[in-house]
Amino acid sequence: MANNINLQVYHGVEATVNAYIFSDDQSIILVDCLRNSNEASKLAAQIKEMGKPLTHLFITHGHPDHYTGMNVIKNEFPDVRIVVNAPEIKADIINFSTWMESVGWLEGEPALKPKTDANPDGFDYEGNISILKRGKLILAEGAEIEAFSNYEPTECEHLTTLYSADLKAFFSNDFVYNGVHPWLAIDKQNIENWKNQLLEFANVLEKDLTIYPGHGKPADITVFEKQLKYINDFEATVAAAKSREEAMQKMQELYPDYTQADFLLVYSVNAFVAE
Repeated sequence: MANNINLQVYHGVEATVNAYIFSDDQSIILVDCLRNSNEASKLAAQIKEMGKPLTHLFITHGHPDHYTGMNVIKNEFPDVRIVVNAPEIKADIINFSTWMESVGWLEGEPALKPKTDANPDGFDYEGNISILKRGKLILAEGAEIEAFSNYEPTECEHLTTLYSADLKAFFSNDFVYNGVHPWLAIDKQNIENWKNQLLEFANVLEKDLTIYPGHGKPADITVFEKQLKYINDFEATVAAAKSREEAMQKMQELYPDYTQADFLLVYSVNAFVAE
């Protein structure tokens, strides 16, 4: 018998990133919290309308499009526990935030500047983020969501997926960008790892699962093959392109309906094609 569990998908605008709201009759668990505080405030308002306590904010990995809303969520829900699935992910978040402050990327999100002696009003990443016990998120009425982080470095050095047997759903996170240009400004070995993992997902996971990506809309299991094809096309394109403009044009011709060309695709192309 399936446990009582409901799912709402919050589709963010910036970076087309998703947040996932799991609930039963007594509690709510939020997975990821968007790319900016403005959108996170709207997400928080939607959760408040549900009229149940938010027990956990789970952050899947250390890229800021998935955790920038942390301060907003913490302020709106003071009792929420912010959790990650591994110490390495906590370290990734702290390191990325420290780097972003050093290059001025947090001037628009000052509340996310790390708390230090010089900045005592900053966000206390060390104190506010804890490690999830036993790799399971559990709603008040007992429904479980399993978390897995034992992957080789791919889109991110440490990435978490989730699985709900009750929902027959796999949350592939940033292994899949569905209808969105993926972040490929990464090492070539990471790309190879990514392709291998996509093949494993396609071959091992149950065929009737709904796949919920980190970016873009839900899909069926064929989305892993589509993501693999995109990566292969990207590799061939940047290898053959004589300029960044040529690579951009080719990828947009191949994937005319994909979003985030002016952000995610640009950075990916620039990482592999010289000026």
